[in-house]
Amino acid sequence: MVQDADHGARKLVLAHGRDQARAMMAPEQRGLIDIAAEVLGDEAGKIGITYTGFCLTGLPHKRLSDEQVWEKRGHRVVLMIEPGRLRRGMGQAKLYGVPYGARARMILLYLQTQAVRTNSCEVELGRSMREWLGRMGLTWGGETGRALREQAARIAACSLKFSWENQMASGWEAGRFVRSGLRFQRAVEDAGGPQGDLWEDRVVLDEVFYQALRQHPVPLRETALRELSGLSVSLDIYIWLAYRLHTLKAPTPVRWAALKEQFGLGYAEMHTFRRDFKRWLAPAVAAYSEARVEVADDGVILYPSRPPVGPKLVALGGLALPE
Repeated sequence: MVQDADHGARKLVLAHGRDQARAMMAPEQRGLIDIAAEVLGDEAGKIGITYTGFCLTGLPHKRLSDEQVWEKRGHRVVLMIEPGRLRRGMGQAKLYGVPYGARARMILLYLQTQAVRTNSCEVELGRSMREWLGRMGLTWGGETGRALREQAARIAACSLKFSWENQMASGWEAGRFVRSGLRFQRAVEDAGGPQGDLWEDRVVLDEVFYQALRQHPVPLRETALRELSGLSVSLDIYIWLAYRLHTLKAPTPVRWAALKEQFGLGYAEMHTFRRDFKRWLAPAVAAYSEARVEVADDGVILYPSRPPVGPKLVALGGLALPE
């Protein structure tokens, strides 16, 4: 049996509008209608950018022990991330574990997007970053702010390496996400001054990471990123589909075993992974208006699809991406 990966959410929105489509969908699936409606109704067309390597691998979704190294295998590529230390002031350097979860992904997406947009490895923080995170639905205060600061420190401290088995094999050496910056400091409170934590003014991306990003960027819909900003696995699946679908020449089946190898690290039972993957896949496809993906008994079927960001939107965004 074959079924639409998003349970028909996009078709219902197009045919009936959001409100009527929600009434026609099961209560537990109405969130898919909201995601599809937001992306289909997006008129701003803002763009996010990620590096090709993150389309085939990704960060962990849950916290690891601080000493643990993360290794993720994708199609002909392996990502390895090692914990690192940061020193604050004159104190002892603190060990930070590997970044994880949706918030770490959103920070990295901001850094990659700005670097490509400005054609510079130096990325401004401060207000620009806060505004972007705000558009993603991430407020700076409370628990969310603390989590963002923690993930930023982990990104700044760790080192990474992409190992490719194809023509890009020589493009990576062990390096970092950032060479400097992406730290915060406690502001001095005065009668009329700022309070709380302030970012440093800028971050400088590691040169190896930046050059790889420039050579192999993948454009994404900012609205889709916002809708998936709290769903780290669905976000990874969306990014994978954005990379994969528009390169296909014919319908391509992907077996459950291959999907489990890429997205199911830690799953012992295939039936449990299959159940959860279908749940993660639905929001990712709902957020990708052009995607043609079906769920079958033995896996998923990917069909040639237009990319989520077409050439006109890339041009309107002021981005000069390589062919």
